[in-house]
Amino acid sequence: MMASLAACGGGSQTATPEADTTETAAGSELSGTVLVDGSSTVFPISEAMAEEFGTANPGVAVTVGVSGTGGGFKKFCAGETDITGASRPISQEEIDLCAEAGIEYIELPIALDGLTVVVSPENDFAECLTVDELLTVWEPDAQGKITNWNQVRADFPDAPLGLYGPGTDSGTYDFFMDAIGADGESRGDYTASEDDNVIVQGVSGDANGLGFFGLAYFTENQDRLKAVAIDSGNGTCVEPSAETVADGTYVPLSRPEFIYVKQSVAEDPAIAAFVNFYISPENAGLVDEVGYVKLPEEINEKVITRFENKTVGSVFEGGSPIGVKLEEVL
Repeated sequence: MMASLAACGGGSQTATPEADTTETAAGSELSGTVLVDGSSTVFPISEAMAEEFGTANPGVAVTVGVSGTGGGFKKFCAGETDITGASRPISQEEIDLCAEAGIEYIELPIALDGLTVVVSPENDFAECLTVDELLTVWEPDAQGKITNWNQVRADFPDAPLGLYGPGTDSGTYDFFMDAIGADGESRGDYTASEDDNVIVQGVSGDANGLGFFGLAYFTENQDRLKAVAIDSGNGTCVEPSAETVADGTYVPLSRPEFIYVKQSVAEDPAIAAFVNFYISPENAGLVDEVGYVKLPEEINEKVITRFENKTVGSVFEGGSPIGVKLEEVL
């Protein structure tokens, strides 16, 4: 399943297994199509779900595309897709866009993630960075000024700072900049891509590189990259992992991941079956397999109830999820 990560740079993947792959598949009479797009971070989860669901339901074609969180919402609010993946909640601008088009949606958290700051394995000095140091590197005023590692910390070497990160259409970009205190904006002089694999290649090939993306992309490429521990300001360096994301100690870079389902198609048998498959606790192991963290049972139950009730709208009301507890808002 992790091989599908290589496809996240664009286009789409369609899960269409052979009809006789399993006994369950042979008995499935579901047919139809499910159009999924959105976040590159959510892509590995959606792709894994689509493959397993397609095995059991060969008459349903689930197509998973990647346009980034922002690009995915543009398609979703234009009525072009049934489901969109997002690595942040829907923004107020996107809420307005969907409202203008008469698109109502059901917001469903589906996993937890920890944004991972990475450097090259050749980097033997940046073992831990503070949130303030990340802000020093990425804030808009750093453009053209903070260009060497020793400007980040005096005892770092005098070496050029190579920066790689998601583009501005990415939910990962939005969340990261908000989390470090950059108010959603960053310097512009970095290598930007909506394809996280481009960031992997850039940092792994640059001895002085620094980048960030979702935990799954580090997990898949940890032989080529080194994760940097984060000090949130209390003097404790915490490494990103499934354990530190789940127990709440990896702050402020932990976040929920989402899918948004178009309300008007939520009763469609094929789409409803796919969404129920996606949020079922029986399939939560797929979330772990692709490198993310499955939701705690009590939160997942609230998500299932939310879809059963076809509850429309966002619990975040166009705001940020930083510091918000899912169990309290759902």
